[in-house]
Amino acid sequence: MKKSNKKVIKSHIKKGDTVVVLSGDSKGDTGVVEAVFAAEYRAIVKGVNMVKRHVRPSADQMGGIIEKEASLHISNLMLLDGNGEKSRIKNERNENGNKIRVSKKTQEVI
Repeated sequence: MKKSNKKVIKSHIKKGDTVVVLSGDSKGDTGVVEAVFAAEYRAIVKGVNMVKRHVRPSADQMGGIIEKEASLHISNLMLLDGNGEKSRIKNERNENGNKIRVSKKTQEVI
């Protein structure tokens, strides 16, 4: 993706989180976040929002039509907690003073 001059915004979604899609063509689909683009406020979720791309052959790969994940706006994603429920999160500090993310629904550490 191209470089942006926008201010980088903190996100409630991080790489490796399990999320559910709230709106769009992939509504209701779940997957694991592969990448987060904070400047564009977008994320790529494995197996969700699949698009077809026509690619030319190169030294690395054959040409043809491939399917890959397209990015989604982070506002359309919600984190799944350990029980598999959709939940908002809040940031707290533990006994050692380290930041942790806590599910607002179940009060569990994510």
